[in-house]
Amino acid sequence: MERAWQRYVRTSAWPTWAPQIRAVEAEAELRAGMRGRVVPVVGPGVGFVVEAVDHEARTWCWRVRVGPVRMRLWHAVRVLTPSGTETELRIEGPAAVVVVYAPLARRALRRLVSP
Repeated sequence: MERAWQRYVRTSAWPTWAPQIRAVEAEAELRAGMRGRVVPVVGPGVGFVVEAVDHEARTWCWRVRVGPVRMRLWHAVRVLTPSGTETELRIEGPAAVVVVYAPLARRALRRLVSP
């Protein structure tokens, strides 16, 4: 679980597990109030603001924006018994965008928790 959480916390690690991300322009470590930009492999940059980070609970929330499209994403990393790690993602935004983004996110989150 700690390894997956550190991959979330260190923004430079995002492209290593999220194949849709080419780069992240932000501070090195997640913190509430942090602003930045995700540079995708395809398409325009995605501005973001981190709303909350709870290191003990291993949760964080951010808002992202591309032009007029706004989304809010809640993330969690948990121990999966008897061994392993699982993630949770809740997405709030326009249905058409969520439907397109969800498979990309699912793939990335599988890579996030893989050894």
